[in-house]
Amino acid sequence: MNSPFILVVEDEPSIAEIATLYLKRAGFTVKTAQDGQEALEVIEDQMPDLIILDLMLPHLDGYDLTRWIRDQSNVPIIMLTARRSEADRIAGLEMGADDYVVKPFSPQELVSRVRAVLRRTMDQSAIDSEKILSFSGLTIDPSTRLVRVNNKEIILTVKEFDLLWLLASHPRQVFSRQHLLENVWGISDYIDPGTVTVHIRRLREKIEIDPSNPIWILTVWGIGYKFEPNNE
Repeated sequence: MNSPFILVVEDEPSIAEIATLYLKRAGFTVKTAQDGQEALEVIEDQMPDLIILDLMLPHLDGYDLTRWIRDQSNVPIIMLTARRSEADRIAGLEMGADDYVVKPFSPQELVSRVRAVLRRTMDQSAIDSEKILSFSGLTIDPSTRLVRVNNKEIILTVKEFDLLWLLASHPRQVFSRQHLLENVWGISDYIDPGTVTVHIRRLREKIEIDPSNPIWILTVWGIGYKFEPNNE
């Protein structure tokens, strides 16, 4: 079995070098790109299993590259950036990033986050063996990872689908943010619980008729979230 292919898009050679060193030591196959245009060429030649992406890049920045990638694929993206504000983190996650790592960073932590994201996106055998979930106006197909609302196909990122699947396959069960981080992201020690809130909001915007008054994904105040199957 081939090792997962990681693309590191980073214009600072020292950072790209240290990230590559630790990822290769962990058993990954790694390529690097110094700018967004070079990253596009790598992606068009071979889609990586995961992309580590700096935001401040020459020629084509990380935000524009993320938008392009999300139009083409649900490949996992970990943003690696010096921008540390909550607004920057939320913006990255709302664009479709699966995780957000702030510089300076621990190389071991970066490897842990890569493993956690890949664990959720590469091993789909358990989900794929499940049957299609059908509710009033909503269907979730685990084998194709397709979601339809009123017969209209809805495009979800990897994490959005995994989050919806976990909630919908356990109707009315209340999940804390910590539980969702552990079961959807595969790790909770390094990830801000606000990540769950951002993904829930994005998911509601895609599947709910009125995201401000959701009927499927409900907030249980002070605890977390649950899926309500009866939305008549």
